[in-house]
Amino acid sequence: MILTEQSVGTQLSLSLYQRMLVIRRFEESALDLFSKGLITGSTHPCIGQEAISVGACSALKSTDLVLATYRGHGVALAKGVDAKIAMAELLTRETGCCKGRGGSMHLCDIACGLLGTNGIVAAHIPIAGGVALAAQLRRSGQVTACFFGDGAACEGEFFETMNMAALWKLPLVLICENNGWAISVPVSKSQSTPDIADRAKGFGMPGVTVDGNDVLAVREAVLSAAAAARQGEGPTLIECKTVRWERHSAFSSGKPVDPEAAQRWRKADPIPRFAQSLLDAGLSRAALDEAEREATEEVRQAVEFAVNSPLPDAASVHEGVFAPPDQPLGISGLKKRPGNGLAESF
Repeated sequence: MILTEQSVGTQLSLSLYQRMLVIRRFEESALDLFSKGLITGSTHPCIGQEAISVGACSALKSTDLVLATYRGHGVALAKGVDAKIAMAELLTRETGCCKGRGGSMHLCDIACGLLGTNGIVAAHIPIAGGVALAAQLRRSGQVTACFFGDGAACEGEFFETMNMAALWKLPLVLICENNGWAISVPVSKSQSTPDIADRAKGFGMPGVTVDGNDVLAVREAVLSAAAAARQGEGPTLIECKTVRWERHSAFSSGKPVDPEAAQRWRKADPIPRFAQSLLDAGLSRAALDEAEREATEEVRQAVEFAVNSPLPDAASVHEGVFAPPDQPLGISGLKKRPGNGLAESF
Protein backbone atom coordinates (compact mmCIF):
# COMPACT_ATOMS: atom_id res chain seq x y z
CA MET A 1 0.00 0.00 0.00
CA ILE A 2 1.52 3.31 -1.12
CA LEU A 3 -0.26 6.38 0.19
CA THR A 4 0.27 9.81 -1.29
CA GLU A 5 -1.57 13.11 -0.96
CA GLN A 6 -2.56 12.72 -4.60
CA SER A 7 -4.22 9.35 -4.01
CA VAL A 8 -6.26 10.32 -0.97
CA GLY A 9 -6.47 13.48 1.14
CA THR A 10 -5.35 13.79 4.74
CA GLN A 11 -8.85 14.26 6.15
CA LEU A 12 -10.23 11.29 4.22
CA SER A 13 -7.26 9.16 5.26
CA LEU A 14 -7.89 9.85 8.93
CA SER A 15 -11.59 9.20 8.42
CA LEU A 16 -10.90 5.79 6.89
CA TYR A 17 -8.55 4.93 9.72
CA GLN A 18 -10.98 6.08 12.40
CA ARG A 19 -13.89 4.16 10.88
CA MET A 20 -11.87 0.94 10.83
CA LEU A 21 -11.02 1.49 14.49
CA VAL A 22 -14.68 2.11 15.37
CA ILE A 23 -15.65 -1.18 13.75
CA ARG A 24 -12.84 -3.04 15.54
CA ARG A 25 -13.80 -1.61 18.95
CA PHE A 26 -17.48 -2.22 18.22
CA GLU A 27 -16.91 -5.89 17.44
CA GLU A 28 -14.63 -6.39 20.45
CA SER A 29 -17.31 -4.83 22.65
CA ALA A 30 -20.00 -7.00 21.08
CA LEU A 31 -18.08 -10.16 21.93
CA ASP A 32 -17.57 -8.90 25.47
CA LEU A 33 -21.28 -8.12 25.86
CA PHE A 34 -22.16 -11.54 24.48
CA SER A 35 -19.90 -13.20 27.06
CA LYS A 36 -21.80 -11.28 29.75
CA GLY A 37 -25.15 -12.52 28.49
CA LEU A 38 -26.31 -9.13 27.23
CA ILE A 39 -26.60 -10.22 23.59
CA THR A 40 -29.16 -12.93 22.96
CA GLY A 41 -29.00 -15.21 19.94
CA SER A 42 -25.58 -14.94 18.38
CA THR A 43 -23.28 -12.39 16.81
CA HIS A 44 -20.80 -12.73 13.96
CA PRO A 45 -17.70 -10.52 14.24
CA CYS A 46 -15.91 -9.07 11.23
CA ILE A 47 -12.65 -8.46 13.09
CA GLY A 48 -9.80 -8.35 10.57
CA GLN A 49 -12.14 -7.48 7.67
CA GLU A 50 -12.68 -3.80 8.44
CA ALA A 51 -10.84 -2.55 5.35
CA ILE A 52 -13.48 -4.03 3.05
CA SER A 53 -16.54 -2.31 4.46
CA VAL A 54 -14.74 0.99 5.05
CA GLY A 55 -12.99 1.05 1.69
CA ALA A 56 -16.12 0.08 -0.22
CA CYS A 57 -18.56 2.39 1.53
CA SER A 58 -16.17 5.34 1.27
CA ALA A 59 -16.36 4.89 -2.52
CA LEU A 60 -20.16 5.12 -2.57
CA LYS A 61 -22.43 8.14 -2.48
CA SER A 62 -24.63 8.76 0.55
CA THR A 63 -27.66 8.03 -1.65
CA ASP A 64 -26.33 4.65 -2.78
CA LEU A 65 -27.77 1.49 -1.26
CA VAL A 66 -26.12 -1.48 0.43
CA LEU A 67 -27.11 -4.96 1.58
CA ALA A 68 -24.95 -7.30 3.63
CA THR A 69 -24.76 -10.61 5.43
CA TYR A 70 -25.27 -11.44 9.10
CA ARG A 71 -21.58 -10.48 9.50
CA GLY A 72 -22.64 -6.96 8.61
CA HIS A 73 -21.89 -4.72 11.58
CA GLY A 74 -18.91 -3.24 9.75
CA VAL A 75 -20.93 -2.45 6.63
CA ALA A 76 -23.62 -0.80 8.76
CA LEU A 77 -21.15 1.41 10.60
CA ALA A 78 -19.21 2.24 7.44
CA LYS A 79 -22.40 3.27 5.64
CA GLY A 80 -23.26 5.71 8.39
CA VAL A 81 -25.42 3.88 10.90
CA ASP A 82 -24.97 5.47 14.33
CA ALA A 83 -22.91 3.19 16.60
CA LYS A 84 -25.36 3.83 19.43
CA ILE A 85 -28.44 2.57 17.63
CA ALA A 86 -26.47 -0.31 16.09
CA MET A 87 -25.26 -1.45 19.51
CA ALA A 88 -28.74 -0.97 20.96
CA GLU A 89 -30.09 -3.24 18.25
CA LEU A 90 -27.55 -5.93 19.12
CA LEU A 91 -28.86 -5.74 22.68
CA THR A 92 -32.47 -5.89 21.37
CA ARG A 93 -33.32 -2.50 22.86
CA GLU A 94 -36.19 -0.21 21.90
CA THR A 95 -33.68 2.44 20.82
CA GLY A 96 -32.09 0.13 18.24
CA CYS A 97 -32.26 0.78 14.51
CA CYS A 98 -35.03 -1.84 14.25
CA LYS A 99 -36.42 -1.18 17.73
CA GLY A 100 -34.86 -4.39 18.99
CA ARG A 101 -36.65 -6.64 16.51
CA GLY A 102 -33.67 -7.44 14.30
CA GLY A 103 -30.79 -8.07 16.63
CA SER A 104 -27.26 -8.69 15.45
CA MET A 105 -28.10 -10.37 12.15
CA HIS A 106 -30.88 -8.11 10.86
CA LEU A 107 -29.72 -4.51 10.92
CA CYS A 108 -31.54 -1.99 8.77
CA ASP A 109 -31.37 1.79 8.52
CA ILE A 110 -33.01 3.06 5.34
CA ALA A 111 -32.03 6.66 6.08
CA CYS A 112 -28.37 5.64 5.69
CA GLY A 113 -29.01 3.47 2.65
CA LEU A 114 -28.61 0.21 4.55
CA LEU A 115 -31.48 -1.91 3.28
CA GLY A 116 -30.68 -4.75 5.61
CA THR A 117 -28.32 -7.47 6.68
CA ASN A 118 -29.58 -11.00 6.22
CA GLY A 119 -29.31 -14.12 8.34
CA ILE A 120 -29.79 -16.52 5.39
CA VAL A 121 -26.70 -17.23 3.31
CA ALA A 122 -27.00 -15.56 -0.13
CA ALA A 123 -30.68 -14.63 0.36
CA HIS A 124 -29.95 -10.93 0.05
CA ILE A 125 -28.11 -11.24 -3.27
CA PRO A 126 -31.23 -11.47 -5.47
CA ILE A 127 -32.84 -8.77 -3.31
CA ALA A 128 -29.89 -6.55 -4.17
CA GLY A 129 -30.48 -7.35 -7.83
CA GLY A 130 -34.09 -6.23 -7.45
CA VAL A 131 -33.02 -3.04 -5.69
CA ALA A 132 -30.59 -2.28 -8.53
CA LEU A 133 -33.34 -2.94 -11.09
CA ALA A 134 -35.65 -0.52 -9.26
CA ALA A 135 -32.95 2.16 -9.32
CA GLN A 136 -32.43 1.57 -13.03
CA LEU A 137 -36.15 1.85 -13.77
CA ARG A 138 -36.45 5.01 -11.69
CA ARG A 139 -33.29 6.43 -13.32
CA SER A 140 -32.22 7.53 -9.86
CA GLY A 141 -28.50 7.20 -10.53
CA GLN A 142 -28.12 5.05 -7.42
CA VAL A 143 -25.70 2.15 -7.23
CA THR A 144 -26.45 -0.92 -5.12
CA ALA A 145 -23.56 -2.67 -3.37
CA CYS A 146 -24.07 -6.20 -2.12
CA PHE A 147 -21.63 -7.74 0.38
CA PHE A 148 -21.45 -11.53 0.78
CA GLY A 149 -19.02 -14.28 1.72
CA ASP A 150 -17.23 -17.05 -0.14
CA GLY A 151 -19.85 -19.55 1.03
CA ALA A 152 -22.63 -17.50 -0.58
CA ALA A 153 -20.66 -17.52 -3.83
CA CYS A 154 -21.52 -21.24 -4.10
CA GLU A 155 -25.28 -20.67 -3.84
CA GLY A 156 -27.57 -20.65 -6.86
CA GLU A 157 -28.94 -17.20 -6.05
CA PHE A 158 -25.49 -15.77 -6.65
CA PHE A 159 -25.27 -17.14 -10.19
CA GLU A 160 -28.87 -16.29 -11.03
CA THR A 161 -28.38 -12.70 -9.92
CA MET A 162 -25.13 -12.33 -11.87
CA ASN A 163 -26.86 -13.57 -15.00
CA MET A 164 -29.81 -11.19 -14.78
CA ALA A 165 -27.67 -8.25 -13.63
CA ALA A 166 -25.30 -8.68 -16.58
CA LEU A 167 -28.16 -9.24 -19.03
CA TRP A 168 -29.97 -6.08 -17.93
CA LYS A 169 -26.80 -4.07 -17.16
CA LEU A 170 -27.96 -3.30 -13.65
CA PRO A 171 -26.11 -0.74 -11.49
CA LEU A 172 -24.93 -3.44 -9.08
CA VAL A 173 -21.56 -3.97 -7.41
CA LEU A 174 -21.14 -7.47 -6.01
CA ILE A 175 -18.52 -7.54 -3.25
CA CYS A 176 -17.33 -10.96 -2.11
CA GLU A 177 -15.66 -10.84 1.31
CA ASN A 178 -13.62 -13.98 0.84
CA ASN A 179 -12.35 -14.65 4.38
CA GLY A 180 -11.35 -18.22 3.61
CA TRP A 181 -14.03 -20.02 5.59
CA ALA A 182 -17.71 -20.90 5.21
CA ILE A 183 -18.46 -21.72 8.87
CA SER A 184 -15.86 -24.50 9.27
CA VAL A 185 -15.26 -25.35 5.60
CA PRO A 186 -12.09 -23.82 4.10
CA VAL A 187 -12.17 -22.35 0.62
CA SER A 188 -9.77 -25.06 -0.56
CA LYS A 189 -12.50 -27.65 0.03
CA SER A 190 -15.39 -25.67 -1.42
CA GLN A 191 -13.98 -23.82 -4.44
CA SER A 192 -12.58 -25.48 -7.54
CA THR A 193 -10.60 -22.40 -8.63
CA PRO A 194 -8.45 -20.03 -6.58
CA ASP A 195 -10.30 -16.83 -7.52
CA ILE A 196 -14.05 -16.41 -7.15
CA ALA A 197 -13.86 -13.30 -9.33
CA ASP A 198 -13.13 -15.55 -12.33
CA ARG A 199 -16.78 -16.61 -12.28
CA ALA A 200 -17.74 -13.23 -13.67
CA LYS A 201 -16.32 -14.22 -17.07
CA GLY A 202 -19.11 -16.73 -17.62
CA PHE A 203 -21.65 -13.94 -17.42
CA GLY A 204 -19.85 -11.36 -19.53
CA MET A 205 -19.15 -8.98 -16.67
CA PRO A 206 -15.90 -7.69 -15.14
CA GLY A 207 -14.38 -9.62 -12.26
CA VAL A 208 -11.66 -8.13 -10.06
CA THR A 209 -9.64 -9.65 -7.22
CA VAL A 210 -8.12 -7.26 -4.68
CA ASP A 211 -6.32 -7.41 -1.35
CA GLY A 212 -9.19 -7.10 1.11
CA ASN A 213 -6.80 -5.96 3.83
CA ASP A 214 -5.80 -2.87 1.82
CA VAL A 215 -8.47 -0.23 2.40
CA LEU A 216 -7.27 1.88 -0.54
CA ALA A 217 -7.23 -1.04 -2.96
CA VAL A 218 -10.82 -1.86 -2.02
CA ARG A 219 -11.81 1.79 -2.33
CA GLU A 220 -10.28 2.12 -5.81
CA ALA A 221 -11.95 -1.06 -7.05
CA VAL A 222 -15.37 0.04 -5.83
CA LEU A 223 -14.91 3.58 -7.16
CA SER A 224 -14.24 2.13 -10.60
CA ALA A 225 -17.12 -0.36 -10.43
CA ALA A 226 -19.59 2.24 -9.17
CA ALA A 227 -18.59 4.68 -11.91
CA ALA A 228 -19.12 1.99 -14.55
CA ALA A 229 -22.51 1.11 -13.06
CA ARG A 230 -23.63 4.76 -13.11
CA GLN A 231 -22.61 5.03 -16.74
CA GLY A 232 -24.89 2.14 -17.69
CA GLU A 233 -22.09 -0.37 -18.16
CA GLY A 234 -23.63 -2.91 -15.79
CA PRO A 235 -22.40 -4.87 -12.77
CA THR A 236 -18.95 -5.78 -11.49
CA LEU A 237 -17.88 -8.63 -9.23
CA ILE A 238 -15.14 -7.66 -6.77
CA GLU A 239 -13.48 -10.37 -4.71
CA CYS A 240 -11.76 -9.02 -1.59
CA LYS A 241 -9.42 -11.61 -0.14
CA THR A 242 -9.16 -11.34 3.62
CA VAL A 243 -9.14 -13.57 6.69
CA ARG A 244 -11.58 -14.45 9.45
CA TRP A 245 -9.85 -14.05 12.78
CA GLU A 246 -12.61 -15.17 15.11
CA ARG A 247 -14.77 -18.27 15.12
CA HIS A 248 -17.78 -18.27 12.80
CA SER A 249 -19.98 -16.77 15.49
CA ALA A 250 -19.99 -16.17 19.21
CA PHE A 251 -21.98 -19.41 19.58
CA SER A 252 -20.40 -21.77 17.13
CA SER A 253 -17.26 -23.74 16.64
CA GLY A 254 -15.44 -23.58 13.36
CA LYS A 255 -12.53 -21.43 14.48
CA PRO A 256 -9.24 -22.54 12.91
CA VAL A 257 -6.85 -23.71 15.58
CA ASP A 258 -3.58 -23.36 13.67
CA PRO A 259 -1.58 -20.85 15.78
CA GLU A 260 0.89 -20.20 12.96
CA ALA A 261 -1.94 -19.22 10.62
CA ALA A 262 -3.40 -16.94 13.27
CA GLN A 263 -0.04 -15.22 13.63
CA ARG A 264 0.22 -14.72 9.85
CA TRP A 265 -3.23 -13.19 9.80
CA ARG A 266 -2.39 -10.67 12.47
CA LYS A 267 0.62 -9.56 10.45
CA ALA A 268 -1.86 -8.64 7.71
CA ASP A 269 -4.09 -6.68 10.12
CA PRO A 270 -5.49 -3.85 7.98
CA ILE A 271 -5.53 -1.28 10.80
CA PRO A 272 -1.81 -1.09 11.80
CA ARG A 273 -0.96 -1.64 8.16
CA PHE A 274 -2.87 1.49 7.13
CA ALA A 275 -1.53 3.38 10.13
CA GLN A 276 2.02 2.73 8.95
CA SER A 277 1.12 3.97 5.48
CA LEU A 278 -0.26 7.16 7.00
CA LEU A 279 2.90 7.68 9.02
CA ASP A 280 5.02 7.07 5.94
CA ALA A 281 2.96 9.69 4.10
CA GLY A 282 3.76 12.27 6.75
CA LEU A 283 0.81 12.13 9.14
CA SER A 284 1.75 12.50 12.78
CA ARG A 285 1.49 9.80 15.43
CA ALA A 286 -0.50 12.32 17.50
CA ALA A 287 -3.16 12.50 14.77
CA LEU A 288 -3.47 8.72 14.70
CA ASP A 289 -3.63 8.53 18.49
CA GLU A 290 -6.41 11.10 18.49
CA ALA A 291 -8.35 9.11 15.88
CA GLU A 292 -8.02 6.03 18.06
CA ARG A 293 -9.13 7.92 21.15
CA GLU A 294 -12.20 9.21 19.30
CA ALA A 295 -13.07 5.74 18.02
CA THR A 296 -12.74 4.18 21.46
CA GLU A 297 -14.87 6.90 23.02
CA GLU A 298 -17.53 6.58 20.33
CA VAL A 299 -17.92 2.87 21.03
CA ARG A 300 -17.80 3.37 24.80
CA GLN A 301 -20.70 5.81 24.52
CA ALA A 302 -22.52 3.37 22.24
CA VAL A 303 -22.23 0.57 24.80
CA GLU A 304 -23.36 2.87 27.61
CA PHE A 305 -26.33 4.04 25.55
CA ALA A 306 -27.35 0.50 24.63
CA VAL A 307 -27.02 -0.98 28.12
CA ASN A 308 -29.09 1.83 29.60
CA SER A 309 -31.78 1.73 26.90
CA PRO A 310 -35.14 0.08 27.63
CA LEU A 311 -36.22 -3.27 26.30
CA PRO A 312 -39.27 -3.20 24.00
CA ASP A 313 -42.65 -3.32 25.70
CA ALA A 314 -44.11 -6.82 25.35
CA ALA A 315 -47.39 -5.24 24.27
CA SER A 316 -45.67 -3.89 21.14
CA VAL A 317 -44.47 -7.29 19.91
CA HIS A 318 -46.65 -7.19 16.77
CA GLU A 319 -45.78 -3.62 15.79
CA GLY A 320 -44.05 -3.44 12.44
CA VAL A 321 -44.88 -7.07 11.61
CA PHE A 322 -48.38 -6.86 10.13
CA ALA A 323 -50.08 -3.90 8.49
CA PRO A 324 -53.19 -2.58 10.27
CA PRO A 325 -56.30 -4.34 8.93
CA ASP A 326 -57.84 -1.08 7.73
CA GLN A 327 -54.72 0.07 5.87
CA PRO A 328 -55.09 -0.07 2.06
CA LEU A 329 -52.54 -2.03 0.11
CA GLY A 330 -51.72 0.84 -2.17
CA ILE A 331 -51.13 -1.53 -5.09
CA SER A 332 -53.62 -1.09 -7.91
CA GLY A 333 -55.61 -4.14 -8.86
CA LEU A 334 -54.79 -6.23 -5.79
CA LYS A 335 -57.29 -7.20 -3.13
CA LYS A 336 -56.74 -8.28 0.43
CA ARG A 337 -57.12 -11.91 1.36
CA PRO A 338 -59.36 -12.22 4.41
CA GLY A 339 -57.50 -13.46 7.47
CA ASN A 340 -54.10 -13.53 5.77
CA GLY A 341 -51.89 -11.14 7.71
CA LEU A 342 -48.88 -11.76 5.50
CA ALA A 343 -50.77 -10.77 2.36
CA GLU A 344 -51.96 -7.63 4.14
CA SER A 345 -48.41 -6.57 4.79
CA PHE A 346 -47.62 -6.12 1.09
